[in-house]
Order: sequence, then C-alpha cells, then structure tokens
Amino acid sequence: MKRLTLLLAIVLSCATAFADVLTLKSGHPDSYVVKKGDTLWDISAYFLKDPWHWPKLWGSNPQIANPHLIYPGDRLTLVFIDGQPRLVVKPVIRKSPAGRVIPKGSAIPAVDLSLIAPYLKQNRVVDPEWFAQQPMMLGGESESRYHINQEVIYVNENLAYGTKYGVYTEGKTFYSRDEGELLGQEVILTASGRVIESGPVSKVRLLSNLRETKAGYRLLKIEDDSLLPAYFQPHAAKLDHDAYVLATEGGLREVGKLDIVYLDRGEVDGVTPGHVFSIFRDGQQVVINRDGVPVPPTERSSYDDFMANLSDENLIKVPDIYRGKVMVFKVFEKTSLALIMANERPVRVDDKLVSPDSADYRGD
Repeated sequence: MKRLTLLLAIVLSCATAFADVLTLKSGHPDSYVVKKGDTLWDISAYFLKDPWHWPKLWGSNPQIANPHLIYPGDRLTLVFIDGQPRLVVKPVIRKSPAGRVIPKGSAIPAVDLSLIAPYLKQNRVVDPEWFAQQPMMLGGESESRYHINQEVIYVNENLAYGTKYGVYTEGKTFYSRDEGELLGQEVILTASGRVIESGPVSKVRLLSNLRETKAGYRLLKIEDDSLLPAYFQPHAAKLDHDAYVLATEGGLREVGKLDIVYLDRGEVDGVTPGHVFSIFRDGQQVVINRDGVPVPPTERSSYDDFMANLSDENLIKVPDIYRGKVMVFKVFEKTSLALIMANERPVRVDDKLVSPDSADYRGD
C-alpha cells in the first residue's frame, strides 16, 4: 500500500511538473518588436507551441506581469529564468522633435476585441419563460411595420424615465446533447433606445438599429457588465463531465479559426471568461464483421449494427481527433460563448471539449 501511495505521489508530481513546463516553438525568434494590431495571443504564438500559456511566459517578470505595460514599439526579448523561458520588455519612449514624450496609445489586448465586441452586447442566453414576461413592444408612432433609428416605439409597461433598453428577438433554443435538458433561449439585440415617457404604455426613442425591429419583440435593460476586460488571462478549463460545442454562430456546418461558437457549459459548471478548451471529434466506432473485417460506420449493414449492439467485442472505438482550441469570452447560466483561437481541422456541433492540459489525450 505504501508503494502504491508513493507511486501515485510521483505520478502526480510529474504530471504537475509537465503541465508547468513551457514548450517553445521550433524556430522561435529571440526577440520581437510589438506592432500595432498585435494581441498577447499573437505574440505568444511566435514563441510557444501553445500560445494560451502566455501568462506563464512573462509571469515571472514584474515589468510585464501587467499586460497594460506592453505597447506597440516595445521590444520583447526571450530569456531563461531558473531554466524556464520568459519574456522581458524594453519599453520604447517616443518623443517629439521638441523632446516632449508622445503618448503610446492603447496597450496590447489579449485577443482582437473587434471579433467579439458585437457578441458582448448583442447576444444573450436567458430562460425562455422569463423572457416571455419582459416588456413587449406594441408598435410605434410610425405606421410602418418596422421601426428604425430615432423613431419612437410603444411598450406595454411603465418603464422608468431615462432608462436605456435593448430590443431583442428570439434566436435558437438550446438543449443539452444527451439528456435534452433546456439550457436557454438565445435572444438577439435588434435595437437600443431610451425611455422618453413613462406610463401604462411607455415611449422609447430608438438610438440605434442593428436589425429590423417590430411589434412583439421584448425589451431588456442594457447590461452594464457586457464589456469584457481587454487584459483577462487565459487559463485551463477543468471539467467534471463531458462538454460539447452546442452551436455555431450563423448555423454553419463547419467553422474555423476566429469563428464564434456556443458551448454547453456555463456559470453553474464553473466556466469563466478566459477558460481555454481543446476540441476533439469523437473517434469512429468500427465494427468487426462475421469475416473478421473492420467496417466503418458509413459502410455498416443492419447485421453489423446488430452485432455491435450485441457485444462490445465486435466494436472498436478509434482515438478521438484533435480539432483546435477555443477560449471563452462571455458566460451565461448554462452556456457560454467562445472564440476559436486555433484549429487544425474544421470544428462542428457536438465536437468534444476537454482540458487543454490533457496532452496525453491529444497524443502530443
């Protein structure tokens, strides 16, 4: 028993040490000058095999422990501290001909915020029964069926004067893959406006339009926390149960790098912005037929399916196939939105999500 305990301790310590080791990319540069439009993920991809580990790459250096200090023009140099690769920064101070210091402008964000900004404000996943109870648009001062920017619309509740609301329409309804549990109703922002008159029927002036807005749509208060910090840190997601890609933005069959996907895990599962998952496609189940020949799913006969259900000895599952990595940027109660940061193969609905530290799972 003592030997077993000792062996387990050694295995766990080795696994922890392996997870903490940064693997440099073959042919990496020794230094890099930050350019406008770079992101922390982009910069790390020049140095690391897994760029989502960028917090570790410069975590030991107080100069750049805070990403707010990285600006276009700064030179990053690769060094080794206690045997581990680290980046150190040499800030570039820009001066005018008169010798005055010129502001550097915006610091480098974690990811390209322009890719996800629309989804931070426009997409929400809510309980459908709750959504059906929210204030409803009745129509507007204009006789047109659809209403646009600067028009006044009517709402069937007494809304507080000056409050800003979003007008939402229903999108997809999400259910869990295996149990069929209701995960939520996607609602999509069509317009925003401000209450200009309160009463049993309130008036709201539209301030912006993203899509056609018409009677029957629901109004929700604009979320104050809908903006994502530009400098959050990616970190490995830990899962107690299998998780999957729930849907693709736009209903596309296959998506790739920098596309948006919904995941079937959310706040109740401990998911937070910055969580990184590896994506895998389930390996096929191959049936061994009566002649001892392997038969892939696309070529099975009814007899092959019967034999597969009869005994596991007639069924062999091949390894899962690595697809890429996603990073969560917005979390709802039971779902979340994520950006595909890297992919080797197209990503589809029902692809599996695992912790990115599961190197053995991927076969690396």
